[in-house]
Amino acid sequence: MNKSSILKLMLGALVLTGCSGEEKKDDGKKAEEKIPVVKVETVHSRVVDQLGTYTATVEAQIINNISSSMPNRIKQILVDEGQRVSAGQRVAVLDDVNTFSYETQVDNARANLKNVQLNYNRAMELYKIGGGTKQQVDNMEIQLTNAKNSLSQAERTLRNARENTVLTSPISGVVTARNYDPGDMTGNLPIVTVARIQPVKLVINVTESELPKVHKGMPAAITFDTYGDEKFSGVVSTVMPTVDAQSRTFGVEITLPNADGRVLPGMFGRATLNLGKADRVVVPDKAVVKQQGSGNQYVYVLNSDGTVSFNQVELGQRLGNEYELISGVESGSQVVTSGQAKLANGIKVNVAK
Repeated sequence: MNKSSILKLMLGALVLTGCSGEEKKDDGKKAEEKIPVVKVETVHSRVVDQLGTYTATVEAQIINNISSSMPNRIKQILVDEGQRVSAGQRVAVLDDVNTFSYETQVDNARANLKNVQLNYNRAMELYKIGGGTKQQVDNMEIQLTNAKNSLSQAERTLRNARENTVLTSPISGVVTARNYDPGDMTGNLPIVTVARIQPVKLVINVTESELPKVHKGMPAAITFDTYGDEKFSGVVSTVMPTVDAQSRTFGVEITLPNADGRVLPGMFGRATLNLGKADRVVVPDKAVVKQQGSGNQYVYVLNSDGTVSFNQVELGQRLGNEYELISGVESGSQVVTSGQAKLANGIKVNVAK
């Protein structure tokens, strides 16, 4: 073999060796590129207000059904639904056809009492001078008592008739129902219903575990769909002492002053109570991953060996752009906040600088 052939063979071997080295370097780069790159953030526990939010419908503090105690024809109804009324304001006028007959009964009862009283006085005078008996006096005394009772009954009937002729509202509030029209006979339904709306109340239900944290006088923040994010201030006024057998919850009544009368019965509201404080781990909302096909939430946690764990978490409240965690992640952990789409439980990751 001449020198020229040997030189060619040596050059070929060098070329092959160089190519093999480059291929190995490329394979290393490709393997490194396949490891997902993520961003992480260290999370810690902190004191978080434990807020409970409950739904409720607004109820009137007092509801007064105004009607006649005896059947009668309605002459006028002076109010309409939605109208505000004051205590003592006239709301309806009924036929007074019976009033005259009741007045006559009172006059007759008074005349009878006067006559019986005179006879009793005569009987007493005769008895004193020996012209009568004790039995006659006792009989006259019984008649006198009966005459007084008859007059009281007649006066009460007349008073009741007059009260049922012109009906007034005993409270200030809003007319929530009008069940008749002029000319109708009164029936089983009230003629009008007036509800007191200053204050109003909301009844919420709390669980057995929440009950010890709720007490009379504690403040409540309330919002209504009608008024968007505007907050109203109320106070817990009653905590029911018994549990509802079906829901296993306790009723709690919240009173809202409603000085301007803007909150009306029937409105849908949400009441928030501060049930105390607790140390909770708080994570960025972008760290929370929802598993498809279930309602479970997860967070990827970076391990010391460079792998990630897929931790199921129990979410608490949303705190702006963060979540309170009830469980699932320990304080001081590093959680993945970006790049979760390429991750799986236990795989190795590179942390972006």
